[in-house]
Amino acid sequence: MKLDKKQNRQRRARKVRARISELAVNRLSVHRTPRHIYAQIIAPDGGTVVAAASTLEQDVRKGTKSTGNISAAAIVGARIAEKAKAAGVDTVAFDRSGFRYHGRVKALADAAREAGLKF
Repeated sequence: MKLDKKQNRQRRARKVRARISELAVNRLSVHRTPRHIYAQIIAPDGGTVVAAASTLEQDVRKGTKSTGNISAAAIVGARIAEKAKAAGVDTVAFDRSGFRYHGRVKALADAAREAGLKF
């Protein structure tokens, strides 16, 4: 059976999440679409969202011309780091959800690191 592009990404995401769940740490999960990018800090139990940020937020939309580019992803990375710090989270495991660590995903991760989040 041949898997399509989405199924391959979901398979990669399952493998990474299985390793992260063994660590029992907070997880920074990233999801991207052509138009937006979303980031969530998820508690080790897997069911509680500690903090969330995306390009759908008005503050992020004001700060950038387009929501589907690297600069918007960097803003979201900085916002998620701020919200995580406010919630008392400083160390996370990075979950790229099967997406390549390149472009917007990398920009979000780098911005979160620069804002003080450790992973």
